[in-house]
Amino acid sequence: MRCSRNRTLAIAALLGCVFPAATPEGHAEDWPQWMGPQRDNVWRETGLLERFPEGGPTVVWRTPVAGGYAGPAVADGRVFVTDYVSTDDVKVSNFERKPTSGSERVLCIDGANGEVLWRHEYPVQYTISYPAGPRCTPVVEGDRVYTLGSEGDLFCLDAATGEERWKRDFPEEYNAKTSLWGWASHPLLDGEKLICVVGGEGSHVVAFEKHTGEELWRARTANDQGYSPPTIIEAGGVRQLILLQPDAVASVDPETGTEYWSLPYQATSGSIIMSPVQVGEYLYVGGYDKKNLLLRLDSEGPGAEVVWGNQSKRGLSPVNVQPIAHQGMIVGFDQSGLLTAFELPSGERIWETPQPVSERRVGSGSAFLVKQDDRFWLFTENGELVIARITRKGFEEIDRAKVIEPTNNAFGRDVVWCMPAFANRRVYVRNDAECVCVELSRN
Repeated sequence: MRCSRNRTLAIAALLGCVFPAATPEGHAEDWPQWMGPQRDNVWRETGLLERFPEGGPTVVWRTPVAGGYAGPAVADGRVFVTDYVSTDDVKVSNFERKPTSGSERVLCIDGANGEVLWRHEYPVQYTISYPAGPRCTPVVEGDRVYTLGSEGDLFCLDAATGEERWKRDFPEEYNAKTSLWGWASHPLLDGEKLICVVGGEGSHVVAFEKHTGEELWRARTANDQGYSPPTIIEAGGVRQLILLQPDAVASVDPETGTEYWSLPYQATSGSIIMSPVQVGEYLYVGGYDKKNLLLRLDSEGPGAEVVWGNQSKRGLSPVNVQPIAHQGMIVGFDQSGLLTAFELPSGERIWETPQPVSERRVGSGSAFLVKQDDRFWLFTENGELVIARITRKGFEEIDRAKVIEPTNNAFGRDVVWCMPAFANRRVYVRNDAECVCVELSRN
């Protein structure tokens, strides 16, 4: 019964506000990290297709890659993708940890034609469930690209050549244990720091000097590192680094790691995946099987209190895809596979639908959501790109097109679980066989 009850947890770990105005017509924008330039799942380009052309959008290029769940990053005319090459069976069921051997790679692809410019490759033995490949999207800044592999190998590489600048090994240096689904918490650049969820005693989170890899500070201990990316918010007159651990929601000073506040939280099977979502004075976190919390942030200084939590009829359990704030709601995919919108601060569900993924609900069904102007672009686990509007009245599909094949398998169905990158009026997405660039400009 326990394994059946928890079966939907696996997908989430493989992957995981106010929206400014769109960028001016003609301006191209990069997608240099998970969730985009401002890490908020907002695509600020304009001049895009209103509907797909007859026969679907134009495929600009296709480039062979190996397995992985990590989305691409796009910066300065280059596309960065990580993958895993192995001759072993990498389709391992949910809670099975079967060792596989191979190598992780970082590929740099020419954004114009799909040519591979360089590869950085290193051997690794996987001890994780769902061992298809890396989970974390590369982070690109200037002449550097940072990658984090499934077994805790952190690299800083030269973005132009792939030359290694520095490396850290989380299991060896911090005695961190590999979680069931591996390291999946996307690193965060903040000023001169690269902040990572690491694990180990006193080092749940570690800040590294981004140029040298030198440790600047470490903080906190958790019973498991979980999979939630570190997130910086502003509340109570200060910047706060929010850490969503399997056993706590905590806030620390991003400059020093000094704790501001901490509240207890209990993730099922260590599975906490989403990045916390701030809407005004409220902070929402949630995970599998009703393990959700709405917090009210103190306006006078760093602090928080629980408004409600762990309720089946409030909020949602976002185990697959990062939820986002929109029109006074939070919208995301519940563990049931239903796209769900709920009200803040009551947590009351406004509507739910299986429509983006299928006609009927599919357990752990998922589609990645990105806001663009007055509409959304959704990439479904079926390999389809959907243009839609999402309002308080519900989900309205405008158009959809198949852009890539699902090459992995989960719960008896074919899926592709990978966050796309939206840049240069194109979408870049990968499966376990290829990375594809698709034209979305209306010109």
